[in-house]
Amino acid sequence: MTPPENVEIHEHLTSTWWIEENGILCSISKKDAPDITREQGMSQLEDLKRVTGGRKLCMLLDITYARPTKREDREYGAEELTKVVKALALISKSALGKMVANLFFNLKPPPYPTKMFNEEQEARAWLNQYL
Repeated sequence: MTPPENVEIHEHLTSTWWIEENGILCSISKKDAPDITREQGMSQLEDLKRVTGGRKLCMLLDITYARPTKREDREYGAEELTKVVKALALISKSALGKMVANLFFNLKPPPYPTKMFNEEQEARAWLNQYL
């Protein structure tokens, strides 16, 4: 994924993200992201909620380089994401990324539509039904 030229880019410790004109929030996990504290994760989620203005969006996340997180941090993230996610499409080209997603969503299925993809184009096509 590559951000279009006309969007504001947000940099966090673990990801780069932006909101496209069609309302899809896109995020790419960083390859060598550090482990973050719970406070840092909370700060990232608060920034996301501030930028989105509390509205729910469709999200397209490339989690190829995402790292596993502690159980309590996953639970907090899952709870907070319900406030901003309308539908979630995940892309991963790595076994680790897929493992992270499966761990996160199989232990506590989210209350919004979620699907894993290998390719961005397929993920975008699926998300379009929720825009």
